[in-house]
Amino acid sequence: MNIVIVGAGKVGYTLAQYLSIDGDNITMIDKKDLALEHVNNNLDVMCVKGNATSLKVLEEAGVREADLLISVTDSDELNMLCSLASKKLGAKYTVARVRNPSYDEEITLLTEAVGIDLVINPEKAAAIEIAKLIKYPSVCNIDNFSDGKVNLVGFKVKDTALEGKRISDIAFIRGNVLFCGVERNDEFILPKGDYVFNSEDRVYVIGEHKDIQNLFNKLGKYKKKVKRAMIVGGGKIAYYLAKIINEVGVSCKIIEKDLTVCEELNELLPNSIVINGDGMDEELLLSESLLEVDSFITLTGRDEDNIIASILAYNKSVSNVITKITRDNYRDIGKAVGINTMVNPKLVTAYKILKYVRSLKNKKKSFIENIYRICNDKAEAVEFIVGSDTTNINEKFKNIEFNENALVATIVRNNKIIIPTGDDYLKINDRVIIVSKDMKIVQIDDIFRRW
Repeated sequence: MNIVIVGAGKVGYTLAQYLSIDGDNITMIDKKDLALEHVNNNLDVMCVKGNATSLKVLEEAGVREADLLISVTDSDELNMLCSLASKKLGAKYTVARVRNPSYDEEITLLTEAVGIDLVINPEKAAAIEIAKLIKYPSVCNIDNFSDGKVNLVGFKVKDTALEGKRISDIAFIRGNVLFCGVERNDEFILPKGDYVFNSEDRVYVIGEHKDIQNLFNKLGKYKKKVKRAMIVGGGKIAYYLAKIINEVGVSCKIIEKDLTVCEELNELLPNSIVINGDGMDEELLLSESLLEVDSFITLTGRDEDNIIASILAYNKSVSNVITKITRDNYRDIGKAVGINTMVNPKLVTAYKILKYVRSLKNKKKSFIENIYRICNDKAEAVEFIVGSDTTNINEKFKNIEFNENALVATIVRNNKIIIPTGDDYLKINDRVIIVSKDMKIVQIDDIFRRW
């Protein structure tokens, strides 16, 4: 595909990185020399310097022949204007990053008027991801498929009944769950029945919510519903997150240094408590009942502060600590100091746009419904809808040769969740969830071995 990306910041760079690996022709527009120099030195993409509101600049970037334009600058208005101009010039599809909460209520009207095919709000998307982690306080990450019917959950093996056990020997596993991946020493493994769990493993299990909940009960990892959450940092993510968790009955306390921001949040979030203070101040956190909260979330604009505050909460035995990071190398630092649950808004945004790009590429054969990167981008979980052109329809799995780096983890048929065996098969309109490593899955047929 011919793709034009406007904005060479963190999100734009990440998108260019992933899409160029996928083999797309990428052109990037930005007005900053340093940003473009960074792209030029590290990625195989074409760069155009200039203001993306200029028709001349858009034409120079090849917007007339573009299959997709993605506008992810820091300005919502510029992103919307750029999308409008690009559609007029001939771009087939447009994606725009729109972050201002004031646009949130009118986003459908705005997109119809401007002609944007996909609007992405990084802060709201990150808040939704964090809200899922608050709902499941004993997990490191959770992804939803098939309208929430299927959960993919990652958790640490340490201090569970899985330590030292072979998958085939685990007698208490019952119901629709499957161990579909293991992260060990920063490597992703598609486990078979003879795999033996290590205490340092992070395991990924997929299945229906109630069956995963039963598994957690057996493992001693089930925790009661979260009632109290504390958030450090009062930015856009905090605003969206507080709104989401307030609606499900979680009381929320936000600590923010900026008095003006506190006053704004106090008006916007009548069901939350907003405290003007420094979230790095241990005495303040303790005085605001840190020891009694079920979840502690750090959302300041500085990764360093987020990590430090998270360590403080861990040392006070807060059970569910969630840390926002924006730099990729800080993930390893966070892990080294014991932080397991981290959310990167940049990556959340990039994955959602990547999912949309893949769905555009493969409209005829099988539709991509969801895509998640797991294990530090070393693996993917992709949900497809089986199309009429998919090969091996109605053929039993035991009669098919599969790629060794791909696993059919779950099939959803007529709202029934199937953990497939050799006697199962694909039917048209099935939702199929595939976990893969070291390979790009664009269509279902990619999982079948090709001789």
